[in-house]
Amino acid sequence: MSLSHQRVTQHTLQRLLLKRFGMATATYALTALLCWIAVFNDLFRASIPTVLLLTGLVILGQAAFLGLFLTGQNLRFRDPSLTEAQVLVALVWLTLLLGMFANGRGALLVIYVLILLFAVFQLPPRVFARCAVIAFFGFAGLNLYEAYQYRLADPALAILQVSVLGGVMLWLSLFASYVQAMRQRMRQRRFALQAHQDTLRGMMRQLEDLVATDELTGLFNRRHFLRFANVELKNLRAGSQHGLALIDLDHFKRVNDAHGHAAGDRVLQTFATVAQTCLRDGDIIARYGGEEFVLLLPNTKADQFTACCERLREAFNQAEPLGIKVDTLSLSVGMTLLTMHDDLDEALQRADQALYRAKRNGRNRCAAAWEDVDA
Repeated sequence: MSLSHQRVTQHTLQRLLLKRFGMATATYALTALLCWIAVFNDLFRASIPTVLLLTGLVILGQAAFLGLFLTGQNLRFRDPSLTEAQVLVALVWLTLLLGMFANGRGALLVIYVLILLFAVFQLPPRVFARCAVIAFFGFAGLNLYEAYQYRLADPALAILQVSVLGGVMLWLSLFASYVQAMRQRMRQRRFALQAHQDTLRGMMRQLEDLVATDELTGLFNRRHFLRFANVELKNLRAGSQHGLALIDLDHFKRVNDAHGHAAGDRVLQTFATVAQTCLRDGDIIARYGGEEFVLLLPNTKADQFTACCERLREAFNQAEPLGIKVDTLSLSVGMTLLTMHDDLDEALQRADQALYRAKRNGRNRCAAAWEDVDA
């Protein structure tokens, strides 16, 4: 993974974590609102200064978490979301808060559920269960402490509240385990789907190569060349030009008649090997049909294009096909230049006329369409 991609990933993660932190802060604000409602209705044992102190401490705690997220220090931890730490701190605050209620404590038990819901999709089942156990024993311990101090106003109600909280914590733990199992299953399916997609992409590339390639020579076929040449022609800018050539292997029928079609196939393969050796990366050569080939040289000049075709002609003239004895190998080339707003069919016609002239003048030579224009 590149450094820039890693930074983008970390930035995206931090934005997501800050959104989750904002939701947690909203839960704190809701709880604080409920507490102040209890204060004004005489349901709170603590004085207003104590409530203000508690509120300030909660704000400081949240500010500390916010500082970790804003400075990126959270990324140093195994869990950058700090979910377990935030949940445990919230559970401690809530348990202390419930200890200050005289009546109406049961109404705030739902806050335990809200706190743990933040951990359902993030914490492993074992860690989630640990947080649920801490929440349960924290609330049960609070009631036991008040019973020991003879301050428990309604023991039966307290037993019911503890039982309800225990059942809810058990249900949440099972639900978290189910959610994590589903996430793991979905992750495995996503990986399997991605592997299938990669396989399909590879098969599609192979099919595209098969469709675009001539089976005998390994060069591009006519269909692929025409598609590619049309795209190159559309992208051609003013002042630039491409070289286009039709190449015909001289006396190819004689090779087939004298040595058989297998020898003719070997000659075609020999030309393909010679062409791939002589051409640059980016030059396109394709089998146009039979013993005829087509060549496209992007961004070239007339003299460069001619030199390239002559080099190809001479190299093929010196080639020796394996397994057969052919007296002389030669080829004829018809060349033209593609310019902006040119028509590919017309350009191929010009190259074909130049090729006919090369054959008529004795074969084993290159002829250029622009020579007629100069003449």
